[in-house]
Amino acid sequence: MRVYNSKEWFTATVLFHRSDTFRKLLPFLFLMAAYSWGIAYWELEYLKLSEKSWIKNITMVHNLLGFVLSLLLVFRTNTAYDRWWEARKQWGTLTNISRTLAIKLDAFVDEDDAVTRSFFRRTIPLYAETVFHFLRSDYVKFMLDEKEHPELTTLDEQKHGPNQVAALIFSKVNALYRDKKISGEQLIVLNDELQNLTNVCGACERIKNTPIPLSYSSFIKKFVMAYSATLPIGFVFSMGYFVVAAVPFIFYVLASLELIGESIEEPFGTDTDDLPIDKIAQNIKKHVYEVLKP
Repeated sequence: MRVYNSKEWFTATVLFHRSDTFRKLLPFLFLMAAYSWGIAYWELEYLKLSEKSWIKNITMVHNLLGFVLSLLLVFRTNTAYDRWWEARKQWGTLTNISRTLAIKLDAFVDEDDAVTRSFFRRTIPLYAETVFHFLRSDYVKFMLDEKEHPELTTLDEQKHGPNQVAALIFSKVNALYRDKKISGEQLIVLNDELQNLTNVCGACERIKNTPIPLSYSSFIKKFVMAYSATLPIGFVFSMGYFVVAAVPFIFYVLASLELIGESIEEPFGTDTDDLPIDKIAQNIKKHVYEVLKP
């Protein structure tokens, strides 16, 4: 994610960042300009159509369909942003859960129990790291000290990483209860955070594994292409060769909205507009280490 000043108009309008839609659409804009010039030349110079030709009335269809297309694109971008914002809320919840769990364990676990405190100092941020790797579809790598916690070597990288870490944390908390190091009331207090760890992971999986329906996304792309490709046919009579500039600009606006929706509907990627879940996981580790001092 790129941090920027939203009030800086010059930078936003003049400079082109890596994810700007203009760069992605530039070849198509040249193609659309050449296509528009070809249509204009064909109608004006070759066919020599007059202002009385019925073809000029095709613009009425564009006026009617333009409203429908705008509604579809607005719904598309809003749906994509809802997915992006929902993902951000889930990682904010994961941050708060990790902090709260660390604070409670810091109060419940004896200060002289260095082994238990060290275990939770490592496993709580490890959960966020495994969720991060899981969402980025990378192989989960567990970098832990096996001498202090040999039970962590039982993790199987071919299985669901977050579930394994959550199971380790819960097993350790349950062992503390069996050894009477925490009371039953304290176990109940910790249960909400332990359960919500899996809830957050499940919500992120739902966002990642449930994309916008293919038929809906495909229809919008076809609609934008058909709408833009037929624009110069009717607008040639009122604009002349100016359609060479006007049609690519209209196509740029419409296609950019679709590209923006595509960019933000997958918030766990590595694009500029995606969530910095790696940075969030690092912050969780930093904050947990600050709370659970050895």
